[in-house]
Amino acid sequence: MTDYLQRGGEVAQFARGESSLSPSLHPFKVQSSDKPTESRTSVQDAVAAIESRRKTHPKSKAPMSKRPKKVLIKDDFGQPLRWVWEE
Repeated sequence: MTDYLQRGGEVAQFARGESSLSPSLHPFKVQSSDKPTESRTSVQDAVAAIESRRKTHPKSKAPMSKRPKKVLIKDDFGQPLRWVWEE
């Protein structure tokens, strides 16, 4: 930011297709470490554990019986007449 302000706030010109990344650094290169590789969990074992936990849940209860509803009865002209309970 200070370089930008010291140059008078002008953007440096780059040739078309030129990258701002250093050519000596590969952007997709994996950084190696000195750590030994860790053992990994088998996917099949993890899936089997998840499936066994899923099957241990009790089945859902039967659906509740529907409660009665209060329904407005209207006449031929759309005027309210009375309320009726329907099951």
